[in-house]
Amino acid sequence: MKKSPAPQPVNLLDVARAAGVSRATASLVVRGSPLIAPPTRERVLEAMKRLGYIYNRGAANLRQSRTHTIGLVLSNIANPFFSELTAGVDDVNDANDVVCFIANSVESPERQARQIQRLREHNVDGVIICPAIGSNDTLLEDLQRLSLPYVQVLRHVPYGSGDYVAADYALGIEKAVKHLVETGRQKIMFVGGMSVHSAAVARLDGFHRAMALHQLPDDMVVAGKWGNTYDEAELDRFLLGSNAPDSAICYNDIMALALMSHLQRRGYTLGNDFAVIGMDDLPQAAAAYPPLTTIATNPRMIGQAAATLLQKRLEAPDRPTERIILPANLVIRASSETRTS
Repeated sequence: MKKSPAPQPVNLLDVARAAGVSRATASLVVRGSPLIAPPTRERVLEAMKRLGYIYNRGAANLRQSRTHTIGLVLSNIANPFFSELTAGVDDVNDANDVVCFIANSVESPERQARQIQRLREHNVDGVIICPAIGSNDTLLEDLQRLSLPYVQVLRHVPYGSGDYVAADYALGIEKAVKHLVETGRQKIMFVGGMSVHSAAVARLDGFHRAMALHQLPDDMVVAGKWGNTYDEAELDRFLLGSNAPDSAICYNDIMALALMSHLQRRGYTLGNDFAVIGMDDLPQAAAAYPPLTTIATNPRMIGQAAATLLQKRLEAPDRPTERIILPANLVIRASSETRTS
């Protein structure tokens, strides 16, 4: 029995004929041109849907020398902060018809280098990258060698240059210290002190400067680790000491929530006996018991700003370097607002 010939794929000329327009007009519609009147656009889109036409974006990208894809290289996708940041990147990508490849370095510079190489092999137009712990100028040299436009986000490598987006961590901590002092706290500790990357250094430096501003001792610092944990033994030594702290500002919300649980197991009443402040304002902060006071760093806005900045760089490769520092605001909740002087 003779096989039926395979159906021929629908092409743009078929769509144009079905919609009663020229092939050039149909082409402008699929490319999103603003020159086409809405009724004509709707007629062409309806014909595309009815005929099952699939736009060959790969061929179009070859003609335009752009793939409309970017890479997003994150340091730890298990951290819910990065879910919010990714959502912000996607907001801008969707509006610009861009697809994103997401990679997770797991804080490994070696893995990060492999991922950047693979993203270049997939011909992405550029990357947004949160540098892994241990990254140095070699990261920027690799990106430049691969001719890969980039935006650093949240962290920047030592002595690095290039486009960069982050929150004003130090300003947020200054607001947190001021709030604690106004509610009668004088013995403030910092939980999660590290110097493993620029964002950690900015937080710790911000704590020291804010404490100096209020002429308070700044020696109660509990060491943190990159996996969002802290030194519990060191914390307990402070809590059981003769000059025990009455409040804590934490590196992020994840550490703050762990600290709240630690204190509650030891019988503290949060917000009265002891105040706790986190950083980032993740959804879990408002849902905690008691709700967690936190420094909102707006990860979704950071993602949006980074994706917008990358698109600007792609459109104008020689434009001046831009560094965007978004404000950090204190969101006061029950974990810090009960006690008064």
